[in-house]
Amino acid sequence: MSILCTEQHEAWRQKVRAFAEKEIKPLAAQLDEKESFSVELTQKMGQNGLFGIDIPKEFGGQGLDTLSYIIAVEEISRVDGSQGATMAAHNSLGVAPIYHFGTDEQRNKYLPQLTNGEGLWAFGLTEVNAGSDAKGVETTATALNGHWMINGSKRYITNGSNALMKGITVLALTSNGDEKKKFSTIMVDRDSEGLSTERMLGKLMWRASDTAQLNFSEVKVPHTNLLGEENKGLGQMLKTLDSGRLSIAAMGLGLAQGAFEMALAYSQERQQFGNAISKYQVTTFKLADMAMKVELARNTLYNACALKEAGHSYGKEAAMSKLYCSEIAKEVSDEAVQIFSGAGLFKSSEVERFYRDQRILQIGEGTSEILRMVIARHLGLD
Repeated sequence: MSILCTEQHEAWRQKVRAFAEKEIKPLAAQLDEKESFSVELTQKMGQNGLFGIDIPKEFGGQGLDTLSYIIAVEEISRVDGSQGATMAAHNSLGVAPIYHFGTDEQRNKYLPQLTNGEGLWAFGLTEVNAGSDAKGVETTATALNGHWMINGSKRYITNGSNALMKGITVLALTSNGDEKKKFSTIMVDRDSEGLSTERMLGKLMWRASDTAQLNFSEVKVPHTNLLGEENKGLGQMLKTLDSGRLSIAAMGLGLAQGAFEMALAYSQERQQFGNAISKYQVTTFKLADMAMKVELARNTLYNACALKEAGHSYGKEAAMSKLYCSEIAKEVSDEAVQIFSGAGLFKSSEVERFYRDQRILQIGEGTSEILRMVIARHLGLD
């Protein structure tokens, strides 16, 4: 138990773990193999309080703290990265911006249906020429007779095309008839005319999550769908990513924990030269290093959560957490495969899926290279 966890946190952990073991684990391999997004499983996550965890109850959330949310992502990802991705993207990128930057009218309209499993919400930043360079966004939104007319495209959008997807918050260049382009965020309902979505298949990892390409062709939405103020989009996005990095870190931590547990159990079963391989120092040292790395990752992440919850600046710590936890996920899953040896190279072994799933963690929501730049900037080295 971490010193930062209360008895309530641990009780919550056990509740989420029980759900993950019972509902997700039996389906994970099959969904991964078939690249199937499960509507039923996603709805169950919402019905069991895993959407809107840190959103106040008045808007349909659980009213819990940051660490409770992070523990939930960690525990789901300990079993399956695909479901962890669905949950983390919906909470951090979908629901959170609406709550933090929306009006009460927008909150009341959208949040209740997004916290109970009825629907998912996406966030659209990435484009062909925009990713690490957010200012490369080319999607436009022109003000016209009380509406926004949106044109452009987004790609690699989690939760962007499934049957539960209710809409997306889009980072776009807005204009009101002048030449000045402003970075703003606008909410677009799924049924808006001119919006088309297409699921992107053939992924290495998170094969059971929904990744989509979205196209906007003369999509007309009310001017009141502007989230916050015009030209505040980049600031909103950066704040969203700071918080979102904690959830990606939690995915890395959960994956590393799951891979470590698999390797530990297998090492006690696998016999070579008349003994379980856990009896040999070369294996015990690997497991000791893996356990140490997981513990350090957890401490780093939970400390960042505590800073956020206390209202302190946590941008540097969020970047460190995401960077470190994603790197640890890579190292621990790699050593887990090494302990499994040949058996770890086949899809019949869960560790093979974990090894694939970890790869995106050094890319999504800030590559490891970008995060090192962010940390350096916080150190005054820009």
